[in-house]
Amino acid sequence: MTDRKDNAKLKGIRHRSIERVLIIISTIFAAVMLVLPLGYVIVQSFSKGAAFYLSAITTENVISALQLSLFAAGIALLVNTFFGIMAGILLTRYSFRGKQVLGALIDIPFSVSPVIAGLSYIMLFGRTGWLSPVVDDLNSLTGLGVKIVFALPGVVLATIFVTFPFISREIIPVLNAAGTDEEEAAGLMGAGAFTVFRRITLPHMKWALLYGMILCTARALGEFGAVNALSRTRGETFTLPLEVDALYLSGSADSIVAAFAVSSILVLMAMLLLVLKTFTEYHMNKTGRS
Repeated sequence: MTDRKDNAKLKGIRHRSIERVLIIISTIFAAVMLVLPLGYVIVQSFSKGAAFYLSAITTENVISALQLSLFAAGIALLVNTFFGIMAGILLTRYSFRGKQVLGALIDIPFSVSPVIAGLSYIMLFGRTGWLSPVVDDLNSLTGLGVKIVFALPGVVLATIFVTFPFISREIIPVLNAAGTDEEEAAGLMGAGAFTVFRRITLPHMKWALLYGMILCTARALGEFGAVNALSRTRGETFTLPLEVDALYLSGSADSIVAAFAVSSILVLMAMLLLVLKTFTEYHMNKTGRS
């Protein structure tokens, strides 16, 4: 009996020791790889003083880039929220041929380089692209003169592409776990499809939906590769990450510090989204326990 107690005590000590080692390693790794670089960005942002910082983040190019980033992220969020809900319901509530294929297609942005996505849009909508004649015909009919490549629509399309799966992939597991019993019972009692969605389906997935929307927004604001391939003019089609790159590549001491200052805007937005993400995770876990 004493031997068993001693063995249990030794196992407990080993378990606590392993736990502490893992905590130390994880904390050091996170500090070196994540906290330290972001802290360096903030420090360098103010290396020339608060006046320089304010002037650096309020230039015409930076304001234009910030507005474009928020606009592209907003459109991507709206489109992907609508699609994510539709795809989530379709893949969890219906059986049809090609269901697995559709599920695999949604994951394409996870496996394809964003640069390849940008180049593919150039091949589709560029001067010699497959869909260029269609765009030209629409412009002839409407007189709008719409451009896709190296223009605002291309930036928005690229942002939508890279953020495509985030919302649907958060919703689908939650809807699968919730099952269909409540929805079927409501349907048998005479509730319409929209009523079932509003009163049963949406409450089940609301935290997962919010979580996916936060991830979608964060990914959209930080996108560089796909947008870079479809952007050309600074002050018109440059998003905030592209403006940071342009400032840094300018090479002068002031422009490099300005690049850090503009980067701090992205860091602050990321911190805000991280707080929202943590809040959402807490409620998702709380809902899961209850």
